[in-house]
Amino acid sequence: MNEKECQIFHLIKENPFLTQNEIAGKLNLSRSAIAGYISSLTKQGKLLGRAYILPEDKRIVCIGGANMDRKSSLEKAFRLETSNPVRTTSTLGGVARNIAENLGRMGADVHFLTVVGDDRDGKDILQRTGEYVKILPSLEMVGQTTGTYTAILDEYGNMTVALADMGIYETVDIPFIEKRWSHIAASSMVLLDTNFPKEVISYIIRRCGDEGIPVAVVPVSIPKLDRLPRDMSGLEWLILNREEAEELSGLSVSDDDSVQLAAGKILAQGARNIVITRSEKGLYYTNDKGESGYLVGQPADSVVDVTGAGDSLASGIMLGAIEGYSILEACQYGMACASMTIQSTETVSPALNRTSLEKEKELLF
Repeated sequence: MNEKECQIFHLIKENPFLTQNEIAGKLNLSRSAIAGYISSLTKQGKLLGRAYILPEDKRIVCIGGANMDRKSSLEKAFRLETSNPVRTTSTLGGVARNIAENLGRMGADVHFLTVVGDDRDGKDILQRTGEYVKILPSLEMVGQTTGTYTAILDEYGNMTVALADMGIYETVDIPFIEKRWSHIAASSMVLLDTNFPKEVISYIIRRCGDEGIPVAVVPVSIPKLDRLPRDMSGLEWLILNREEAEELSGLSVSDDDSVQLAAGKILAQGARNIVITRSEKGLYYTNDKGESGYLVGQPADSVVDVTGAGDSLASGIMLGAIEGYSILEACQYGMACASMTIQSTETVSPALNRTSLEKEKELLF
């Protein structure tokens, strides 16, 4: 900020309801000059649009997918060319959306940027997510269909086939992000999934790097790993499962030695903090400061449903990171959050809040 912008910013901070004419009178400037300075402050993320809303500390902006997830469980063995009796359940989904809701339930200041269709699913997603998260940057897109993920499970609960309709995310472009940059610029951290196009993801990472905003990435799937830039030096956090780590490193990950080798190769690509989840074996973490270690997972007999465990783990890590904890402590929060989720039938545990998270962390560590 230049000198005049600093003066205007401090006046607004003291009284956010000052008019432009009042500010002009205090600084002996024209109203049009004040309007120009305020426009500049808004573009920098120092102010957030009308009413001169000031950015809050420790804000996280989650950017990515918001889907309607449906699971159809077969009652009997699957048969082709005939109808098959199923039991169907629907839940809100999307990696970035799930992480945002988890963070909101834990009391974090979260903004969520996504696109949904102007249909019933889209309205439902925004309304229910908005109970915990600020959804102002998001958009209902006319004529588009909200993203859906449909899984068909066999009579034993194993996936037979999954169908993903995510075409709406391909409509997101760089101008869409630029129009909402003031929300991103006002954040202390940005969390990305890999649902949006590669050029959009690269633009966000690059611009956040230029403006000193830490970025964390949680990939959606192995096919969408190629949306990450080859040079990942703009990433503060990269949270992967074992299969994603194998794909990025080109190594098989089967034991402690191989997970360390894989993490080292990924670390060399530029990301500062790497976390690799290993299902029931817990996780391995490392960073460019030479810190590394393992955390053990939850006992199998306490698991109710693993759906959403990876997203909840990422949200706990982000909570620890935004509050300035070490990589070990951040991962402990992640494990505690995941532990609560896998003891619930819901993708996001309804019992999750900051108090219950702290209790779970004390029990585990």
